[in-house]
Amino acid sequence: MSNSRSPIFNHIKQLAAKVPEITLYFWITKLLTTGMGEVASDYLFEHLNRLISALLSVLIFVAAMILQFKVRKYVPGVYWLVVIMVSIFGTMAADVVRVGLGIPYIVSTLFFVAALAAILITWFYKEKTLSVHSIFTRRREIFYWLTVLTIFALGTSAGDMTATSMHLGFFTSGLLFTGMLVIPAVGYFMFGMKEIFAF
Repeated sequence: MSNSRSPIFNHIKQLAAKVPEITLYFWITKLLTTGMGEVASDYLFEHLNRLISALLSVLIFVAAMILQFKVRKYVPGVYWLVVIMVSIFGTMAADVVRVGLGIPYIVSTLFFVAALAAILITWFYKEKTLSVHSIFTRRREIFYWLTVLTIFALGTSAGDMTATSMHLGFFTSGLLFTGMLVIPAVGYFMFGMKEIFAF
């Protein structure tokens, strides 16, 4: 039996993993932190000084990320602090592109789609996997967080694009993206879609 398949090796990998298992509780927490990040970012960007808000968000984001890279295993408090700050920072980055730079949502959405594709392609080329169950090296963790950050910015741009530029409104946009999220879930649970592709 090869080392990569032995129970001991797999246990060591699990102990060294820097991200949580993907469970129902993960998705519930993920949705809550995403919503919280969106609301916090919008409040900071619209009601406080934009420059100070952006600098403060960057500083806390960087501090949280440094802390995450310093710990040697998954620490829930540290991990979810980073997710919250990624949510705030990623949302604010998308807002700055649109409001601050005047770039249309369709352009920023396509940019973030291209950036996400480039990150995933590079990640797979370098590591031969995109599995979130194998985040136990520094390089994989960097790819993981780059992906998460880009996805947050993409989600904000795409959501605002459908809600405002396409005039669907936020409720209809919410239904649209909920339907899009259901597709891979159904594909995975009912039709055997590959786990990594579904994720």
